Amino acid sequence: MASSALPYFLLFISASYAAAAATSFRPHALVIAVSKDASTLQYLTTIYQRTPLVPVKLVVDLGGRFLWVNCDGNYVSSSYRPARCGSAQCSFVRAFSCEICYSAPRPGCNNKTCILPVDNTVTRIGTFGELDSDVVSVKSTDGSNPGRVVSVSKFIFSCGPTLLLEGLAGGAVGMAGLGRTKIGLPSQFASAFRFRRKFAICLSSSTAANGAVFFGGGPYRLLPGIDASQLLTYTPLFINPVSTATFSSGNEPSAEYFIGVKSVEINEKAIKVNTSLLSIDNEGIGGTKISTVDPYTVMESSIYKAFTKAFISAAAAMNITRAAAVAPFSVCFSSKNVYSTRVGPSVPSIDLVLQNKSVFWRIFGANSMVYVSDKVLCLGFVDGGANPRTSIVIGGKQLEDNLLQFDISTSKLGFSSSLLFRQTTCANFNFTSNP
Repeated sequence: MASSALPYFLLFISASYAAAAATSFRPHALVIAVSKDASTLQYLTTIYQRTPLVPVKLVVDLGGRFLWVNCDGNYVSSSYRPARCGSAQCSFVRAFSCEICYSAPRPGCNNKTCILPVDNTVTRIGTFGELDSDVVSVKSTDGSNPGRVVSVSKFIFSCGPTLLLEGLAGGAVGMAGLGRTKIGLPSQFASAFRFRRKFAICLSSSTAANGAVFFGGGPYRLLPGIDASQLLTYTPLFINPVSTATFSSGNEPSAEYFIGVKSVEINEKAIKVNTSLLSIDNEGIGGTKISTVDPYTVMESSIYKAFTKAFISAAAAMNITRAAAVAPFSVCFSSKNVYSTRVGPSVPSIDLVLQNKSVFWRIFGANSMVYVSDKVLCLGFVDGGANPRTSIVIGGKQLEDNLLQFDISTSKLGFSSSLLFRQTTCANFNFTSNP
């Protein structure tokens, strides 16, 4: 897109958002509840969309580029608007094609509207979807409780076809992309309500109690009165210059969140790995990213072998004995000599060492181990093969009951490590609304 066109679109989108948010009340932050699906281990949220508003159940995708929703069949809204070819919206998102629809016009299928690549990051299936806008409503928050419902009248999203729903949790009709793009949820909400491009995730380890995603700055108060925004250690976020999406328009950076892991330690002893794998090369290969669609951390094979070898050795020194592997895990142990602590099973600690040796993300038993039976627990990390796109993908299990704050504007990640140390969890946000 020509650089001269960008200011005009920013003026257009700011005016649209301002119209949506033009009330006497401007929220400091927003909050959505996030649940864990017991069958798929995916994290789900519900937002309200359309006119009249209807609940829309979505899979939370931390690195997803934008919101996409299946529009086939049941999408009815008087405020739905497709983006016409040549419009400022189409230029802004770098849509590179115009749609020809061979059926009667409907949401997701309109002639002379622009389309863009849409992907299901769970199944790694991608296709094209129509670019659209509609009303989206969520709750504001003061950091302690949900508050008033606020709306964005022209929230940009894509209509994805039914085939993209394969592999998503039951009832989900799309994915909520929190990635670092101009039309990811964090950026759109920040533009609408004029707060910084900052958000935080706090995923519950329980399938019976909700965690939360906050849009905007803290506080992020968890019962009994703990402000998790004050517990954070900070590390830079890195941009992978090459898209990691299943299906992309090319020449675009990744929307995912990468951090600079320099080494991995077991019980404070570094494991020997090829450190070049921990950096992103000029083809976008390598490095470490954070994911909510991978249920467990995935490691490149040579890293995984060194990691599990060191963990097994450290566990043996603690008199913890091996047990038969249970898929998808290859390293399992008897629970006989494993004791319960405030931060989970008493097993070797895992440190992801970041910009220097004094900055590390420590992973305790609650986040490293998975009970597969009363007598067996497994190391919740899996082998990603010899040539993965990303060397380490930190998965959902390792994120649970940790608060992670993503500051897109300053490319900085704040992480709390386990909230269990503070005798609270991500399920302790009080979703009871203020009177």
